Amino acid sequence: HIFDEQGDIFKRIILLVDCTSLKRATEFVYSAILPQASKPFIYMSINLPPEHVDVNIHPTKKEVSLLNQERIIEKIKDAIEEKLMNCNNTRIFQTQALNSSALTQANTRKDKGTEVSTPTGEKSQKIPVSQMVRTDPRDPSGRLHTYWQGQTSNLEKKSGLVAVRNIVRSRRNPKDAGDLSSRHELVTEIDYNLHPGLFDIVKNCTYVGVADEVFALIQHNTLLYLVNVVNVSKELMYQQALCRFGNFNAIQLSEPAPLLELLTMALKDDESMSDVNEKEKLEIAEVNTEILKENAEMINEYFSIHIDQGGNLTRLPVVLDQYTPDMDRLPEFMLTLGNDIAWDVEKECFRTAAAAIGNFYALHPPILPNPSGKGIRLYKKNKDSMESAGQADND
Repeated sequence: HIFDEQGDIFKRIILLVDCTSLKRATEFVYSAILPQASKPFIYMSINLPPEHVDVNIHPTKKEVSLLNQERIIEKIKDAIEEKLMNCNNTRIFQTQALNSSALTQANTRKDKGTEVSTPTGEKSQKIPVSQMVRTDPRDPSGRLHTYWQGQTSNLEKKSGLVAVRNIVRSRRNPKDAGDLSSRHELVTEIDYNLHPGLFDIVKNCTYVGVADEVFALIQHNTLLYLVNVVNVSKELMYQQALCRFGNFNAIQLSEPAPLLELLTMALKDDESMSDVNEKEKLEIAEVNTEILKENAEMINEYFSIHIDQGGNLTRLPVVLDQYTPDMDRLPEFMLTLGNDIAWDVEKECFRTAAAAIGNFYALHPPILPNPSGKGIRLYKKNKDSMESAGQADND
């Protein structure tokens, strides 16, 4: 409704209309760029005097024509084409070889099954269509990194340098930290608890995509699985911390971070410390700062977490190449190191320190911006129920 100065009400009715010539011209420009049978989406704002729009083209008034339509459409077409050509300068296309085995199966497939020919020419048993596996983890034709082959990117060069540095560092270090019996026992425990079925699923799966804020979807053979990304990433980072034990590369912080300030921030954000006054929180932060300073040499040697004599954090370990953790969780990580590590028992010290590193470097929900699923609520519900049952670890 629109009100004038006298208060009278005028009604304006807005209808969706179509300009066929403009639509065809736009689709023609995009046809040279988009795949076949694809349709473009474009938002266009055209301001014209009302008298230049002819609405008497179609009985239902759903189609309009414009005055000087050919000239207007030609200008719009040229503007779109210029924009697309400028964007097209940076596009890179890579050819991809066909999967000959999949092509053979596709050509010989029938309605109820598929006959697979052997090298000797004999036909094997028919495979039902419902049991056919159309993805191969060894030849991931649907993955993005297939299109990166042949490109010498900076990431590949950087990963090569990281590998060389690891080798040089291990040769220069006369004291091999990997020979520690406690660390070896922890790695052995991981191998002992290995589940062959799950190991095969993870090793030979095909990544499908993110399902919601917590879960991702993978395919193995003909089955789809929901994977808790939070728990899997924690376990991955924990195992990485033990595998790179004493042989980490380091992330240099742009500015040293005072431990006392980090610990104070963590205590203020901790809901379990809401009843503690500010003075007591400061005392707890000071105690944890001294604990970390006393054990600074050990955690620097084994985990590349460097704390200088002034009580400032200057370096963090590279747990996974080309991956940086969420630095907003750094205060919580330092509080965990100072408060939850069993410094007196070697094996327990290594285990709790690796677990703290794993929790800090892991992905935390929501892993998607603007989530809309129910995964995060399920994750929180499971987490709360496990904590109330007295179970600290999520199997």
